[in-house]
Amino acid sequence: MNEQNALVVFQDKKIRRIWHNNEWYFSVVDVVGILSESTDPRTYWKVLKHRLLEEGSEVVTNCNQLKLLATDGKFYETDCANVQTLFRIIQSIPSPKAEPFKQWLAKVGYERVQEIENPELAQKRMKELYKAKGYSDEWIEKRVRGIAVRQELTDEWKNRGVEEGREYAILTNEISKATFGKTVDEYKEFKGLQKENVRDHMNDLELIFTMLGEASTTKIAQSKDAQGFVENKDAAQKGGTIAGNARENLEIASGGKVVTSENYLDEGEGKKRRRIRA
Repeated sequence: MNEQNALVVFQDKKIRRIWHNNEWYFSVVDVVGILSESTDPRTYWKVLKHRLLEEGSEVVTNCNQLKLLATDGKFYETDCANVQTLFRIIQSIPSPKAEPFKQWLAKVGYERVQEIENPELAQKRMKELYKAKGYSDEWIEKRVRGIAVRQELTDEWKNRGVEEGREYAILTNEISKATFGKTVDEYKEFKGLQKENVRDHMNDLELIFTMLGEASTTKIAQSKDAQGFVENKDAAQKGGTIAGNARENLEIASGGKVVTSENYLDEGEGKKRRRIRA
């Protein structure tokens, strides 16, 4: 679950959450801060926890210590609770926001479950999000398709003994380097990006060749029955090379570059597309 999915907003206030044991767990401190409107929500929660324990409530024991991203950019173990436990905590906090918060919580807490049962809902929400950010329908279709191709590849890596995190990043860089001549970080720097997702700032052709590199890698890993990091690294290099050769052939035939330094920070993709067509 990426950082964007792990943040939800209630009345302009951000609440951290994490997908754990097949359900959403929310930061208790974040919720307490919103409902109590306390200037020191951590102390408020500390006092409330003590009171609940004295009353013999099981609410506190039902909270899990899970690592969430803090404002300093680091991850810390934080009291988190699922929807059911949060409802019981809310009952202990006198607040006029309690009822609307319960309704909101029921919605966002169930949202992910719905998406698992019906993946089309997740895809629909994703499209609506990109549409709201100013992307064109043509671009959105390619981006969504690219996400599906990427998911298929990472599923293969997981099943073939590649470890999430560092090894995924290395293999992704191998594909990117062979396809575009740049690692992911080099690509971001070239486009003038910082924390932004580089794929959200790719044009149509960049997205297409990204998909070709990852789809080729998946196909090679399957056909060679690649196991472990080393064998999948070889598949990644070969898959990226296939896409890289296709990109170079197109550039020779068209006389133009596929990789560009353009991004959509100042001008949305949809607006830029309309301007170019005009």
